[in-house]
Amino acid sequence: MARSDGNSVLWFLAGLGVGAVAGVLYAPHAGSETRDVLLSKADEGREFMRNRARQARERAADLVDRGRDVMNQQKEQFRAAYEAGRQAYHEEVTAKGSGSQNL
Repeated sequence: MARSDGNSVLWFLAGLGVGAVAGVLYAPHAGSETRDVLLSKADEGREFMRNRARQARERAADLVDRGRDVMNQQKEQFRAAYEAGRQAYHEEVTAKGSGSQNL
């Protein structure tokens, strides 16, 4: 069994070597051209990720601003409701207080 596993690894390595040689022989570009293409693609990918990160930051900032606006609107509505309730209570207390004096 051990001999079979070693033999499989040997065949795998041989296939890997043959594949590498075939890749080099049939490469569409010279090595320097291939490296330039790879660097160009890497730069494009880096720029793409920078743009996506910038867009994500802008979107997050917009969402934070919208959330802040909604929160401020809710706070103002609560404050207005509180003041209206307080004013109504004050008017009711004042009306009852002046009504009992007239009796």
